[in-house]
Amino acid sequence: MASNNSLKVFTGNAHIELARAICSYLETEVAKAEVFKFTNDNTFVRILENVRQQDVFIVQPLSTPVNDHVMELLIMIDAAKRASAGRITAVVPYYAYGRTDKKDQPRVPITARLLADLITVAGANRLLTVDLHAGQIQGFFNIPVDELTAEPILVEYFRGRVDKDWVVVAVDIGISKRARDAAASLELPLAILEKRRLGNTDRADTVSVIGDVKGKTALLFDDEVDTGGSMISGAHALKRSGAAGVFACCTHPILSGDAIEKLADSPIEELVVTDTVPVPAGRGGGKLKVLSVAPLLGEAIYRIHNDLSVGAMFQSGL
Repeated sequence: MASNNSLKVFTGNAHIELARAICSYLETEVAKAEVFKFTNDNTFVRILENVRQQDVFIVQPLSTPVNDHVMELLIMIDAAKRASAGRITAVVPYYAYGRTDKKDQPRVPITARLLADLITVAGANRLLTVDLHAGQIQGFFNIPVDELTAEPILVEYFRGRVDKDWVVVAVDIGISKRARDAAASLELPLAILEKRRLGNTDRADTVSVIGDVKGKTALLFDDEVDTGGSMISGAHALKRSGAAGVFACCTHPILSGDAIEKLADSPIEELVVTDTVPVPAGRGGGKLKVLSVAPLLGEAIYRIHNDLSVGAMFQSGL
């Protein structure tokens, strides 16, 4: 597919397997670069191929350890810019700090905007990402942003399994629009969980279930699972409201702390996620199912490189 030699796909250390899968889709190899830390904790990058006037894509989800991977991305962009790359696209499947997208308390930062400024100043010409936590983050950039969605991948997985006794459940009000779209695609009703977050902690208490779930199999829908608190408490609330079973899906499986262990002990029968960030293999008590976004990102990279419409991917049902 990638017959034009001007396409170069690099990767940092955040998710090498995803970069390889993307390159496999593009029928090319990951471009060569050194990315490591010195003993003084300074990150070093050296691009080992000619990129002068080349179309460079740098694959780097901002996964744990987030700040290390942010610095790798910024330094790789700077290295490509100083090597006279023709165009630099930051491919960030998971955009960290997405929850700090506004000042909702006195004297707090808008870190999602700060990160956008850093990526732009470093020299990126455009951003390719998947399911931002807040849509307004696109507006934080003064460069083109292509936001893909993994919703069709998740929906397609469940399409042959659901029936009229299923219901899609948004984990909170913020994700209700995406959950509504998923429900419409599956021709299912929608319910919403009302939750209350407790200060700046990672805990959230589910308050009530809005909608009819009694006797139905619930499909919980969210953009990311961090500690798992919201989704697991939501599953318990659904069971208390009479749900016959609970499945769940999300784009970004952050799964920090003991989230995987808590998932194994939860009422959730299966959590379906994508590989926008690395997912530990063989954990989760057999409840974790991982779908790949490599074809999605690979097709988007192909279209960007060849000046084709990215939006048409979803119109054609890719």
